[in-house]
Amino acid sequence: MDITMRLAQHPEADELLGRSPLAALVGMLLDQQVPMEWAFAGPYTIAQRLGADDLDAHAIAAFDPEEFAALLSRKPAVHRYPGSMAKRVQQLCAYLVEHYDGDAAALWDGVGTGAELLDRLKALPGFGEQKAQIFLALLGKQLGVRPQGWREAAGGYGEADVYRSAADITGPESLARVRAHKQELKAAAKAAKARGGS
Repeated sequence: MDITMRLAQHPEADELLGRSPLAALVGMLLDQQVPMEWAFAGPYTIAQRLGADDLDAHAIAAFDPEEFAALLSRKPAVHRYPGSMAKRVQQLCAYLVEHYDGDAAALWDGVGTGAELLDRLKALPGFGEQKAQIFLALLGKQLGVRPQGWREAAGGYGEADVYRSAADITGPESLARVRAHKQELKAAAKAAKARGGS
């Protein structure tokens, strides 16, 4: 895996995402309640603070939890909620160590169908249906992981020529379009809630 990505909008962070399956997975895990670029720059920041050029699931899973939380909390923090996200990152890495010998790419290597891959992603700590579908779409659209039926398994995120999620970001323009889509969804949800409450 050595792909040019543009999710962090930061050359070194994007380079790591493009060559490291674990970094891409951790970036997706961090992608909530913070701007996407902040989330996807997180794996690079963590690797830098660990003095490494990549993330290692075995090392992170074995790290002292308080020290790892402190590592993510150091300014600038890796996430708005660095303590809880440190715990989630460690849980994710521990799961990968237990089930895939620490190899994130083993999640999708040789998988038969998109539905099977979606089930594997949903089994990960911190990955619900939506996050799993977005990551599945990201794998298919940007990383060339395309088991049979991957678009269908990814739901609306798997559709071609849409700007709905991190899977569709290839540069500043597409980032702006995805952000506009998310704002529209928020506005629609707010309007629906207002109508329901009146």
